[in-house]
Amino acid sequence: QVQLVESGGGLVQAGGSLRLSCADSGRTFSWYAMGWFRQAPGKEREFVAGISWSAGNTYYADSVKGRFTISRDNAKNTVYLQMNSLKPEDTAVYYCAARYGGGSYGSQNAYQHWGQGTQVTVSS
Repeated sequence: QVQLVESGGGLVQAGGSLRLSCADSGRTFSWYAMGWFRQAPGKEREFVAGISWSAGNTYYADSVKGRFTISRDNAKNTVYLQMNSLKPEDTAVYYCAARYGGGSYGSQNAYQHWGQGTQVTVSS
């Protein structure tokens, strides 16, 4: 059973940094590729970053490339999203998700398990 819990959100000024964590309480974390998505008020949920089960491959939305870094520690059953140079437009609820199988990392339908989300607010 995969149970994902995000943490690390909060309020930060523009230009600042935050690191989000997503921990899985199950025993199969290393089987799954992982992704981070976000949903801003009044907008659809969008892909932010993805990482393969071995961490050998990472993927980013163009809007965060060069500012965000996704990583994982399979020994700790945790995936991270380091967010630097934050902008007000990064304000959103951030969700982590786990996928087993094929499909595009950017497609929400490819993910079978989702966390509850953590709020990130960037003030100008």
